[in-house]
Amino acid sequence: MTRSTFTSQGFSRLTRLLRPAVIVLAALIVSGCGSFKGEVDKTAGWSAERLYKEARTEMSDKNWNDARTHLEALEARYPFGGYAQQALIDLAYVNWKDDEAEQALAAIDRFQQQYPNHEGTDYMLYLKGLITFTPPSAAFSKITRQDPSERDPKGLRESYEAFNELIKRYPDSRYTTDAKKRVTWLVNTLAENETHVAQYYYERHAYLAAINRAQTVVTDFQGVPAAEKALYIMMMSYDKLNMPQLRDDTKRVLDQNFPNSKYYAQGLKDPAGSAWNPINWF
Repeated sequence: MTRSTFTSQGFSRLTRLLRPAVIVLAALIVSGCGSFKGEVDKTAGWSAERLYKEARTEMSDKNWNDARTHLEALEARYPFGGYAQQALIDLAYVNWKDDEAEQALAAIDRFQQQYPNHEGTDYMLYLKGLITFTPPSAAFSKITRQDPSERDPKGLRESYEAFNELIKRYPDSRYTTDAKKRVTWLVNTLAENETHVAQYYYERHAYLAAINRAQTVVTDFQGVPAAEKALYIMMMSYDKLNMPQLRDDTKRVLDQNFPNSKYYAQGLKDPAGSAWNPINWF
């Protein structure tokens, strides 16, 4: 009986002591739940002009994430008018600089769909070409010395198409001169890629496949340095297939265009540190 009374009294006393702590804890929980609702949008009520001005300031300071936030808010809240158009252009640039290539290309696609005749289209085509000009691994090429032509050419082809469209549609654009230089690089690099593939097939005794890929270099990329090696691969492949007439015809073309070709002496293996390395062009 005494023990039971003591326990009841002790429990009541403990409850009174804990009650303030429980209230404080409950208040903290409620406060914490409130914080999960999200921070207040500081840009709420901002005009299109103010959003754009702040975005440009962030871009100048290379704060790409904050710039993106302002530009996306501008595009969403004020989808019509000059600020919205310029915001989409800048959004593509910001995403490109922030290594968000897919988002940058998505912004360019939206721009081209919404404003097909906009005066900034030449810039957007140029930017699209730059985004796909070199794949992500290109940053390590100067360390690894990997030739860009040895990588997946998908991005290079997309870049070529964008620059080519710019050159054809806007021959007088201020971006066209640089685009032409890059197209020359791309043509050579794509031709080198086809030659690498042709050599791959030749070394695995797939001679018809080797001839087809080498033929692409000769017909689609006329005048490129890679044509020398491509013709040599074709000649050797015809020889392996016991097709002397086509072999001799190919040899004649090789000798006319590349007298005393180096491949007669060295074979298909290019020496290390080849002088033709497109990574050094830019």
